[in-house]
Amino acid sequence: MPVASALAPNQNTAFVLQVHYRLAAVYGSGLTYFHNLDPLSELVSSLLSHRTKNSQSAQAYHNLVAQFPSWQAVLEAPVAAVEAAISPCTWPEQKAPRLKQVLQEIHTRTGALSLEFLGELPVAAAREWLEQLPGVGPKTSAAVLSFSTLRARALPVDSHHFRVAVRLGIILEKIGEGKANRVLEQLLPDAFSAQDVYDHHQFLMRHGQKICHWRSPECRNCVLLDICPTGQLALLK
Repeated sequence: MPVASALAPNQNTAFVLQVHYRLAAVYGSGLTYFHNLDPLSELVSSLLSHRTKNSQSAQAYHNLVAQFPSWQAVLEAPVAAVEAAISPCTWPEQKAPRLKQVLQEIHTRTGALSLEFLGELPVAAAREWLEQLPGVGPKTSAAVLSFSTLRARALPVDSHHFRVAVRLGIILEKIGEGKANRVLEQLLPDAFSAQDVYDHHQFLMRHGQKICHWRSPECRNCVLLDICPTGQLALLK
């Protein structure tokens, strides 16, 4: 069943592979995972990072683990204390009660505060389980499974990744980041390992940060210019 009503012009695996290997030549393959957190800690980190700069969410997470000895302690703490700890991130007044709500939901559903069991499930089932939690969508579920010590084969799609994929004509902008996650993941070859999928996300994210900026993309310096319809059109203006 198609996720979108129409396909983008380059929505096919062969094109995605071409993009992947060109960017691999620029950014390198077998990239080091930037986190080594257990899946529950990764979930907390991801929830704090929503609409927040990396440096601010990292500080909020650091404050939280420095102040509270366990996630059980966070669950039992007053909302005000959690909010104060995560104040470096955006909207701590919303994220503090949401974080406690998520921890409570996990404890209620599993009897513990751990997500290690997700590693025993198929990736699709693990993502479905996570996305039943408050505030957890496709991007967060994929991030938890991929970035945590589970190192699962799941593709996160952030705003940079989404922007690059749209400009390359791999997906249509109207699909939105949520649905784009599934489409982009399905376009990757079955033979791709978890490391390959992680690399692919990092390639497109880094390219969006370094070259394919939201404003004033550096199209003339882009290794994808000859296959990028948006870049070619921009240079004609």
